Amino acid sequence: MMHSISSHTIRAAGPDTGNAPPKGKTVTKPKVERPKLHKVILINDDYTPRDFVTQVLKAEFGMGEDRAYQVMMTAHRKGVCVIAVYQRDVAETKATRATDYGKKFGFPLMFTTEPEE
Repeated sequence: MMHSISSHTIRAAGPDTGNAPPKGKTVTKPKVERPKLHKVILINDDYTPRDFVTQVLKAEFGMGEDRAYQVMMTAHRKGVCVIAVYQRDVAETKATRATDYGKKFGFPLMFTTEPEE
């Protein structure tokens, strides 16, 4: 048994501008979401020297001397400090590399990530 496929043309009432959908029709555009961003957070500890933390912030996060010192002191005073915001994979890579660098030298330096809200 053979089925035939027929096509129908729907025309809008009034002039066709070519831009607007026919009346009574809904046009759905796919929603494209930007990748969710993640915060990189420095967690203070009482053992890692301040100069070492500043060195890591400059090397891994591209901070200048003054900014790295300010960030380190904020983490020291408040217990934590948001370092930067990146796409998830970048944030996780930077946090892991910075934490591993501290471990390499025997320090409990810790960076973590969490989704930005």
